[in-house]
Amino acid sequence: QQAFDEKQKLLFNKGKANRRPAPPKGGHIMDWKTACKFAVPAAACAGAFAFLVAPGRATRAQKAPFLYRNYAHRGLHTEDGTVPENSLPAFRAAAEAGYAVEMDVHLTADDQLVVFHDDTLERMCGVPGVIDDFSLAELRALRLGDTDCVIPTFAEALEALGGRVPLLLEVKRGHNNRRLCALTLAALRTYGGPYCVESFDPTIVAWFRRNAPDILRGQLSQPPKDYGKALNKPAAAIVGNVLTNVIARPQFIAYKIGPKPLSVRLCEAMGAVRAGWTSRAWTHEHDYDIVIF
Repeated sequence: QQAFDEKQKLLFNKGKANRRPAPPKGGHIMDWKTACKFAVPAAACAGAFAFLVAPGRATRAQKAPFLYRNYAHRGLHTEDGTVPENSLPAFRAAAEAGYAVEMDVHLTADDQLVVFHDDTLERMCGVPGVIDDFSLAELRALRLGDTDCVIPTFAEALEALGGRVPLLLEVKRGHNNRRLCALTLAALRTYGGPYCVESFDPTIVAWFRRNAPDILRGQLSQPPKDYGKALNKPAAAIVGNVLTNVIARPQFIAYKIGPKPLSVRLCEAMGAVRAGWTSRAWTHEHDYDIVIF
């Protein structure tokens, strides 16, 4: 019996040694307080992040004319260049085919509005120079590619569309953005069809937020790495993640088709219209509200 008792005692002590000590009195309260120390700052950071990327509100009436449409990027131009991009024939062809149209507007050196995509003239006109440094008369002497088409004025482009289709206008930054925006707004008011605006420059989007809140406005963006030398890394990270929404409050995000960062997906989840560029597949119609092709 004594041997049995000693064996039981050894087993009891061994089991006791393997047991976890009981938590100190009030231990659960300390764990809760510790959790709060992490949870409160994390919630504050999440709230601040959501505030930065939140979109502006848009009414159904504002959005309706533009949703579930395909937009001819710079008009319905041809790959061989016989109908050049951002030309009057390209705009007429798009309107006649029933496509909505995306185009770009620049301000010339003498404060005239012209439709042209690049900041420089070399790719489309074969001459060096920045478009903003040329007067309208100087630009009209040039030709688009190997065609007889000239760089159209914005007024001519609007006339070519004739109010038949929705217009998505990219406003390019230049030497005087306020003047550019004011002239663009005045010209848009003459268009007989629906129109909305977008820009890579959040200050331009913010200008339309302040001065034309009735016009649907969008932020153009792309992954930070795709900005290349156009922006330094911090600036590319800010605009590529739409953190400038805090000043512009865009109602749609026109993002380069491909993977999207969390900030863009969050903005869309909060109600931003989803626009994608530049599409080469009809399947993108399932993923975007506005498809630019």
